[in-house]
Formats: sequence, C-alpha cells, structure tokens
Amino acid sequence: MEKLAEQKIIEDLLPQKFGKQGTIWVICLLAVCALGAFAYGRQLYYGLEVTAMRDYVSWGIYISNFVFFVAISLVGSLITAVLRLTDVNWSTPLTRIAEIIAVSAICFAGLIIIVDMGRPDRFYNLFLHGRLQSPIIWDVIVITTYLFISILLLYFPLLPDLKIMIEHKERNGKWLQKLYVFLGSFWKNKPEQFHISEKAINILSISIIPVAFAIHTVTSWLFATTYRPGWDSTNFGAYFISGAFLVGSGAVLIAMYVFRTHYKLEKYITDSHFDKMGKVVVLLALIYLYFNVNEFLVPAFKMKKSEEEHLMGLFTGEFAAIFWFAISTAMIIPICILLFKKGRRPKAAFVAGILVVVGSWFKRYLIVTPTLLHPFLPMSNVPESYRHYIPTWEEWAIAGGSLAGALLIVTIFARIFPIIPIHETITEIESNEKA
Repeated sequence: MEKLAEQKIIEDLLPQKFGKQGTIWVICLLAVCALGAFAYGRQLYYGLEVTAMRDYVSWGIYISNFVFFVAISLVGSLITAVLRLTDVNWSTPLTRIAEIIAVSAICFAGLIIIVDMGRPDRFYNLFLHGRLQSPIIWDVIVITTYLFISILLLYFPLLPDLKIMIEHKERNGKWLQKLYVFLGSFWKNKPEQFHISEKAINILSISIIPVAFAIHTVTSWLFATTYRPGWDSTNFGAYFISGAFLVGSGAVLIAMYVFRTHYKLEKYITDSHFDKMGKVVVLLALIYLYFNVNEFLVPAFKMKKSEEEHLMGLFTGEFAAIFWFAISTAMIIPICILLFKKGRRPKAAFVAGILVVVGSWFKRYLIVTPTLLHPFLPMSNVPESYRHYIPTWEEWAIAGGSLAGALLIVTIFARIFPIIPIHETITEIESNEKA
C-alpha cells in the first residue's frame, strides 16, 4: 500500500468532532437522561409506590428493559468472537461497533436491576448474603464476567489505534491527548506486542462464547425456574439466545447506517456489508420465529386451563395488539424486506433493523407482564388497578433514560475513539493487495 493511501485511511477513520446534528443529538439524549434521573429521584424519595407495580405485576418495564439490554449485548460475541474465530474477514469494520453496543448495553442492564430493587443500598446484600442455589446469583456472576471480557475485547484491538491517535496530537484536544497517552502510551507497535495481543484476543473470543450463552440462558432461567404459565418452559434458554442474536444484529444494522451516513464511511462500510448482515438477520429471524412457534404451539395444543388464559390474552385478548405488533415488526416484516437483494441495501436494511429492535423490546415486555397477570390462583378481592399494568410516567422516564444513556455511551465513544479499527483496516487492505 502506498503511504498516501494509508494516510487517507487514517484521515478518514480518526474520530471527528460533533457537527450541528451531533450536538443536537447529544443534547436530546442528555435531556432524556436528565428526565430519567429526575424520575428516579422521585422513586428514591417516595418509594416504588410511584410505579404501577403491585402484588401481581412485581416486575414491569424495568425488567423488560433488563432482558432487552442483556439480549442486545450478545451481538458483541456474535460479531467479535464467532465471526473472528471462523475467519470471516468482512466483519472487520463492524467489530468495534458491535463491542461498544455490547458494553453499553450490559452496563445499563446492571443499572436497571438496581433501579428495580427500589432501595439501591440493598445491592451489596447480593454479594454479602448471596446463595449459589439462586439463579439471581448466577446472573450476577455471568453478567459481571461478560462485562469484563467485553471491555477487554474492546480495549485490546484498540491499542494500535491509540498509538496512531497519539501521533496525531494536533487533532486532539489537551484532555483527549492525555486520555490516549494514559490508555496506550505503552504500545510501541512491536511484533511481540502484536503476538501477545492477538493471542489474548483469541483466548477472550473463545471464552466469551460460553459466557455469552450462559448469560442469556441464566437470564431465561430467572423466569423458567418458576412454576408459572408462560414461563414454565424448557425451551426458554434457546428461545432467549436466538432472540438475543436477532436484536443484537438489528442494532448493528442501525449503527452501520448511522455511522456510515454521518461520518461518510461508504468506502469502509459498503453495500456488501449491508447485504451480508441482512442475510445474517434473515437467518436469525427465521430461527427466532421457529422458537416462537415452538414456544406457543405446544402449550396451545395441550391447552391447560392456566395456559389457556395466558395464551388467549396474547392472541386475542388484552395483549393481542402488542403481541401481533411485536411478532410482525421483530420477525415477519424484516424477513420480507431482507429476503430480497433490494431490501438489503443500506436504507432498507436500516428500516428493517429499526423494526427488529423496536419489535424485540415489546417482545421482552410480553415475556414479563402477561404471565404475572395470569397467576394460578384467580385474582379476587383486589383493586381493579391490580388486574392491569400501565406503567407510570416515572417508569417510562427511567426506562427511556436508560435507553438514552446506552445511546449516549455509544455516541461519546464514537467521538473519542475510531468506530472502525484503523490498524486492522490497513492490515486487511495490505493483505488483499499482496494476495
């Protein structure tokens, strides 16, 4: 590769300052986060009575958000680990996007659990008095492990890029230069460093796959180990994992389009990347659709009384509109769009990604709420409000604030660090030219 071409890649991929649109976007996210913080302040002051959660629906959109965040975080292991280990080179521009989505999502999965506890001071009891017989402790262990490995998988491939950014100090502000020096001044681009780093990345890539499967299986067991209609299923582990792969891939499609458009990265995130990711999303949507059919067909065929009330509530009752909206937007419509080559072009794929993510959030809501409203013992002598669950504005504000917070982390990361690996891109182009 000519030196000019290498410099052009570096110039294209170095972090860029926020323009007017970026500034407005950050202000909007901060405003949503501030509203969420205010709502959480009210919840801390008045207690969980400001929410609509009661004796029956003791889990609401907080736990729906938790399951959603855990699900979307699986994309880090899919893009960074699975595709890396299978030597799928086209995924190189997407690895860092996937990892930062994974890290931001898993951070807020942990935070939303603390919000749901009501009293955050009780959180330390999980570590002081936790019992290994409880799936909740299993969840804490695998989430912490997954977060640690994800951060390392984000950091190690970033080291050669930190060296490049330190050398281009004229583009950095004073505090950014200090940050880059603090994080990567020890990296000297020596062959032995690359050897150690590559070996560490391979070990982490292998390690994160069983941990990623464990985090989603254990999260599903929080539901499946209870004897409730709608949750009493041996299918839940695979059901959760397939859905997590789908929503994570949908999120990557959205991020690909946004970064490609805003930062003019058409030469690096190409139409071919959208075509390949579109095919991946179709495959994952078909797999998740299969597990949905399996999840509902078997109890519908048996039609036990307790299951009947739950299923009828989903198919034709109180939750029917949300249920069919979620099934359509998360799976059926994206499949119809992405099956065709024109549907895998950037704009169409972007729309399909949005549908997948939105539908998947409502799908998590349907996993949590309807089951809690259909207990084995019929509700009797309770206020009418106990028979329904309509989240209060505080709950919506906190849930929205957590989603905005995750987006804010991704946005700030893209401002500080290259969203596409610079060194890996240069190396890959050099290898292709030699071949």
